[in-house]
Amino acid sequence: MELILRKDITDLGRAGDVVKVKSGYGRNYLIPHGLAFPATAGNKRRVDAETKHRATKLAIQKADAEELTSRLADLSLTFTVKAGEGDKLFGSVSSADIAAMLGERGFSIDKRSIELDHPLRELGSFKVGIRLHPEVRAEIRVWIVKE
Repeated sequence: MELILRKDITDLGRAGDVVKVKSGYGRNYLIPHGLAFPATAGNKRRVDAETKHRATKLAIQKADAEELTSRLADLSLTFTVKAGEGDKLFGSVSSADIAAMLGERGFSIDKRSIELDHPLRELGSFKVGIRLHPEVRAEIRVWIVKE
């Protein structure tokens, strides 16, 4: 059975690919779950139109992300926190805190797109990455100072 994939499927193919699968797998899983269409001429035109639309949408999103990266380039955030001996914080600065402060500055960035391996627990200056698009990444400077 020949099908056109609507979404990327591991070990099978990428969206828009024409693949041959066993008829039971296609009829019972891929088609009912909306992961594939039968490979007819009409469906091929439909998938081509979806692919063009998706490419246009991704190009617009990438351009917006690059513009946001240029605005974030010289931004630095300063957190004033309580700290004890050895400059250890009473708590931490997490990606949610950084996203909240960015929101106060007028940037709407999801906390999941902030690349922070672990919460910041020391005083100092840190570079924090923000994943704005699969191909675009920005960096901001985060300062943590003692209250």
